[in-house]
Amino acid sequence: MDKYLQANLDLWNEMTGITSKSNSYDMPGFLAGRSTLKAVEREELGDISGKSLLHLQCHFGMDTISFARLGAIVTGVDFSDKAITLAQSLSAELKIPARFICSDVYDLAEKLTDQFDIVHSSYGFLCWLPDVTVWAKLVAHFLKPGGFLHIVESHPFLHVFENERTTPDLRVRFPYFPSPEPTRWEPEGCYADKDAQVTHPSYEWTHSLGEIINALINAGLRIDFLHEFPFLCWDNFPFMRKGPDGLWRLPGDHDTIPLTFSLKATKP
Repeated sequence: MDKYLQANLDLWNEMTGITSKSNSYDMPGFLAGRSTLKAVEREELGDISGKSLLHLQCHFGMDTISFARLGAIVTGVDFSDKAITLAQSLSAELKIPARFICSDVYDLAEKLTDQFDIVHSSYGFLCWLPDVTVWAKLVAHFLKPGGFLHIVESHPFLHVFENERTTPDLRVRFPYFPSPEPTRWEPEGCYADKDAQVTHPSYEWTHSLGEIINALINAGLRIDFLHEFPFLCWDNFPFMRKGPDGLWRLPGDHDTIPLTFSLKATKP
């Protein structure tokens, strides 16, 4: 196994035990019926009842099962065996049909032959992809003719800024344009529990918006829309403020830079 993939797998197997117990994931609320889907994906996907949906990099399946609660026929995929085992147990406990497959996304064609009405990925998935060109071709492979990809993700421009816990304001630190080699990040808490003890480093890749869009076009998909938003679903910077809608924004004149984007691309 690739050394970066192995390191990230070790990390996400460790993180599954942290995120599933964190307050931010609110497992009791989810088991009681709470949907984990945000307004962006609910509004942009529309009625998905009866549609087949492939959820790539699904972690332990809360969003996947939330899609199933809306009537979708769901398949969730993640490379973490611990996350998939937990996802399967949640589906069984809730008696909500959902298929979960343990696979690295780049190997999925060896394990899955279906095609889908919708392929979906969201919130923190792009940085784990070393090659978006190959990924886009895989997405196209798994879409039925007339099916579409939907993604919602932190905006690539966001990641040029330093985001240490003590960072007082927006400070450009990192390149916007991608590099073939990933950035190594030493463990420092968990995004869902900043005080958690994490022992494994991560290896993450950057992808520009142009790289993502061109990869999808070159895979034969038609871009239907690209939306940009001045909010995030998490506090990427320590000086962000949470609004009554549960979304995080920059203080003051907060509609100044894009923090989230969404995209829909259809297979002709």
